[in-house]
Amino acid sequence: MRVKITYLFFVTFSIVSCFNQTHAQVTFTLQQALVTARENNPILRTELFNVSIAQADIVSAKLRPNLILNNQTLQNGQPSHLPGGNVDFSSGQSRQVWWQLTKPFQIAGQRSYQIDFANENVSLAQKNYLETERTIFSGVAAKWLEVWAAQKQLEIIDKAKNNIQSLVETNQLRYKNQMITQTDVFRSELLLKQYELQSNTVKQEIANRLTELKFLLGVQEDMTVDMKDDFLFAIPDNVDSLYNQSLNSRSDIGVMKSIIEVSKSNIKLQRSLAYPQPELGVIWNPQNNVPYYGIYATVRLPVFDRNQGEIKKSFLLKEKAEKELYTIQTKLQSEITVAIDNYRLRLQNIDNFKILLDQSQTILDNVKYSYLKGGTTIIDFLEAQRSWLDTQQQYYDALQQYRLGYVQLLYTTGLISQLAK
Repeated sequence: MRVKITYLFFVTFSIVSCFNQTHAQVTFTLQQALVTARENNPILRTELFNVSIAQADIVSAKLRPNLILNNQTLQNGQPSHLPGGNVDFSSGQSRQVWWQLTKPFQIAGQRSYQIDFANENVSLAQKNYLETERTIFSGVAAKWLEVWAAQKQLEIIDKAKNNIQSLVETNQLRYKNQMITQTDVFRSELLLKQYELQSNTVKQEIANRLTELKFLLGVQEDMTVDMKDDFLFAIPDNVDSLYNQSLNSRSDIGVMKSIIEVSKSNIKLQRSLAYPQPELGVIWNPQNNVPYYGIYATVRLPVFDRNQGEIKKSFLLKEKAEKELYTIQTKLQSEITVAIDNYRLRLQNIDNFKILLDQSQTILDNVKYSYLKGGTTIIDFLEAQRSWLDTQQQYYDALQQYRLGYVQLLYTTGLISQLAK
């Protein structure tokens, strides 16, 4: 009997353990979220194909032109006209055959320039991937913060709801003892229902934001965010230091520099293509069973088309990329200044709010104590409760804005990728 009970306990424990594992949530810090997005984000995984496609162009650039085999056969329609009288139709004397084997030749460094151009395009594809990654990381961080803020919102609403719940129970007992009016009970119950509605709304908001975050992370399992994660690390206060660091960290600057290198390589390639490719080979031409041998050579004369359009376009693309790089570098200084000023202002707002939080909590505690002792009305208490909740919500809104400002500063300076390491 004891063996059966032990076995039943073991089976029950195993089932419960499996159930808990199935429904366990994975908690993500912001750093873990960024690392997961780097590995699983569907947009980034698609972007990787562009790198592979560019690498395939290197293979094509290294290939040499194929041999060209040409055959021409002429058949005499009336063999009787040939010398010697009637000749069989299938006889070689009634036929002329032309066999030609040639090969195009790449001159003026065309092949080496094609390879170099393909290599530069691979580098550009890699830089574009990093720029897409920077944008994705910014979106992941912002969405992670939306979930964090919504969960903080739920925490303070539930705290307010629990506070009112205890008041409702107390007022129901006090009304039963005829110490307060029914209006006081209804007012406290009404506020409790309002908080319950807000709580349900915020829960749905959390579920919606988590669904969006799961897509960005490329995961399917249930997840939540780590509410204790502050994810902050030291950032230089000196704008010039941030600017110089950003010149090396911003992936869009890397993209423009890579485009310039691609343009330089393309100029060399297009110039080399102005030289026509000669085609050389041999000929075997048996005519009426008489063998002839020869050589074949052809080249397009560069009289009208000397690739002028593509050469001009390659110079314009280089000039355009240089202008865009200058624009980004010039704009970067102002972007960093704005981002760091917003970051400092929001940090100052957080410090100022801490005093308001203490004051609102003290006011609520005092008014609640006074109301329960009969020293004030329920209207004063409900007003203190609403003021406390508004202050809490404003504080966490300011905290969210501060953290968003921090993320924006990381995005602007190109340092956001450091969080994914």
